[in-house]
Amino acid sequence: MNLPEAVKKKLQALPKEPGVYLMRDREGRIIYVGKALSLRARVRSYFQQATLRSAEPKLRGLIHSVADLDFIVVRTEAEAILTEGRMIKEYRPRYNVAFRDDKRFLLLRVHPEDPWPRFEAVRLDRKDGALYLGPYASSRAARAAIDFVNRRFRLRSCAPRIPGPEDHRHCHADILNYCSAPCIARISSEDYRANVTEAIEFLRGNRPELLRELEEKMKAYSADLDFEEAAALRDTLLMLRRVIRERAKGTKQLHLRAEDALNGLRDLQKELNLPALPRVIECFDNSNISGTHAVSSMVVAVDGLPARQRYRRFRIKTVEGIDDPAMMAEVIHRRYSRLLAESKPLPDLVLVDGGVTQLGAARAELAKLNLSDLPTAGLAKRYEEVFTRVSLREDPIRLPRESFALRVLQQIRDEAHRFALDYHRRVRSRVIRDSVLDDIEGVGDKRKEVLLRHFGSVTRLARASEEQIASAPGVGPALARIVKQQLVRRLNGVARASPDSQRNDS
Repeated sequence: MNLPEAVKKKLQALPKEPGVYLMRDREGRIIYVGKALSLRARVRSYFQQATLRSAEPKLRGLIHSVADLDFIVVRTEAEAILTEGRMIKEYRPRYNVAFRDDKRFLLLRVHPEDPWPRFEAVRLDRKDGALYLGPYASSRAARAAIDFVNRRFRLRSCAPRIPGPEDHRHCHADILNYCSAPCIARISSEDYRANVTEAIEFLRGNRPELLRELEEKMKAYSADLDFEEAAALRDTLLMLRRVIRERAKGTKQLHLRAEDALNGLRDLQKELNLPALPRVIECFDNSNISGTHAVSSMVVAVDGLPARQRYRRFRIKTVEGIDDPAMMAEVIHRRYSRLLAESKPLPDLVLVDGGVTQLGAARAELAKLNLSDLPTAGLAKRYEEVFTRVSLREDPIRLPRESFALRVLQQIRDEAHRFALDYHRRVRSRVIRDSVLDDIEGVGDKRKEVLLRHFGSVTRLARASEEQIASAPGVGPALARIVKQQLVRRLNGVARASPDSQRNDS
């Protein structure tokens, strides 16, 4: 199978961790979003000859349409499931028809600060100050967990935020000994909150002795020949064990990932001869099309893991045209002059996406700020070489492909690239909507994006001949003639109104 070069490179760089992958067509549109326990194994499986021979027509059509790949590494399979669902809902890829039912996995929510907290099953983390446990792939297991903790810890299940005597009139939970009846003050607020805390600890997997208690009750019902109740407790027990196993697995994977990351940082300190362990790394990447809509991103890793609350985006303000080193210099200056002005701590390592020229530009700006001693490095994509010197006479560092140090650098570099590309697409989409092409009949948002991608800017499009415009995907001679005539007329009108306006791309 003849694969595009971009796809070949991405297939080689795929990690073995869980994550989400995005497949794009030749115009950069996301056409499929998928999840994987191992990104390397799952994504590579699409491009095997055996897959093409046995796959359904829809899958073969997807594979032949893929021109590029992106991926996002996450902590657990459950997080991959949720991320996949969120991205499908956001981008609506045409090959994800089967996932368009808006299904979300259940979370357990409790507001510990409420007067009388209660557990409930929800499908969305609203960032409202509540405690969320999950997600749980099994809805029955999540609901069984709520039912058990409510009965075991005698917690209320009624809906009112502050239940009162009127609510008690219609409830028999306290008579059945399922609830401590805070609505009629049969339990103090302190004792009730202590029960809630115990329930939370159980759901976090920190009270395994309670499962043994449930198992003993199940055996007692069975001994009394009450097989229906014993079967119900058996199902509840199995589902609760599944809930706790899911959480424990996620915690273990997070701990293992954190340990691998710290090993990578130790290797990185040794390989790059850094003065200290690079616990905080800030990485920069630029994104533009032919110098237009230029943006940059900064992502941060703390102890080798993403710290998304520290990410930053930059619109390039001082650079025109294609000048990646100058763009890098601008954002480096803006970032670290601000940190100095605000007396904020500096990172342990500054990483730029690129080789000697990008690293040199970054180093020059840091020198102007009297930060020459701040450790810096560049990671070049082509051979994954690490540059720590700005002289071409110095050989780059070539870390082993399987080394933890290289993996740490690759993951933060790829995250910076994803973050910059996402911001660039947002900026470009806004510009497309406000483009000079807006009022040309027959040119909608999709054709605008095709034309701007093909020519780089409205100015370059206006300079092109009708034949060149007609060669763009989906245009043709008739529309090319209209576009050419309208653009010349409109841009000439703008030029008469403002002598400087011809420098604008849109």
